[in-house]
Amino acid sequence: MVFVNLKVSLAKGEYLKMIYRQLNKLDEKDFAVLRGPLESGRQSPKSIGRILILSVFLQTLLFFLTYVVAADHTKFPFKDILFYLHLVGTAILILFSILYSIPFLYKKKQKTQYLISILVSQNFGLFFVISSLFLIGSDRIFIINEGSLVKLTIIMLLLGFLLLIVTRIRFSILLSKGEYRLGSKKAQLRTRFEAKSLLPIAIIAGTGISLLLQYIFKNMISFDGHIMMIILLGPLLFYTMLFVLPEQLVILYCKTRFDSFNFDHDGNLNPFSSEETEVNGI
Repeated sequence: MVFVNLKVSLAKGEYLKMIYRQLNKLDEKDFAVLRGPLESGRQSPKSIGRILILSVFLQTLLFFLTYVVAADHTKFPFKDILFYLHLVGTAILILFSILYSIPFLYKKKQKTQYLISILVSQNFGLFFVISSLFLIGSDRIFIINEGSLVKLTIIMLLLGFLLLIVTRIRFSILLSKGEYRLGSKKAQLRTRFEAKSLLPIAIIAGTGISLLLQYIFKNMISFDGHIMMIILLGPLLFYTMLFVLPEQLVILYCKTRFDSFNFDHDGNLNPFSSEETEVNGI
């Protein structure tokens, strides 16, 4: 019933509005723990700017490895269409990565810079899973069947979508229970809750890897440890990127709603509301 309602919500285009309404019911204190990467400086505009510059070279390299090396002798259908679509998307991301690594621009557009960083990280996941599928479609390594390859691709993507939905639901539960408030619960209780909530996610990702292994061993002509590692690493990294996506999007939401998730022109994180209260002696 839950997934039927979800399907109806998606069809009506109301799913994102529903998430937005849920987040609007929460206060700034409910997102406090998410400021951790910002407070440490790991996700400051300056740090993200450096990462975006590095991503320009990494995206170029991964594009070459995916569509020249991994795609060699592959029978993956619609490879050429995928090549052009991914080329345009990656080129746009590279352009914006360069632009938003410039201090003059990212200091004024911190939210846009963070959005670009999210898209870049997800693009890395796409590179890895596409490379994996291209290698599985290689007639030098596997006895391949296009129909089976398409079916495998659809299953991997559906599992990715399911993982994203489950992760989003899990994240909403954590937020509603106050798990991202400062000092809300003991660390031991939080760790225990996190472990239980990760079980459905582990099952989904494990199912995808298990199906992939079955296909590999059933159709492999010759065993190559390096190729095998790349094939398994691709979906794993793809699912990892999807797993962190809800948290990335919530941080982006917080940056649009709360000043405390943004930095001033000197590169200092704006104070949390409770910090402002303490400073003002209220």
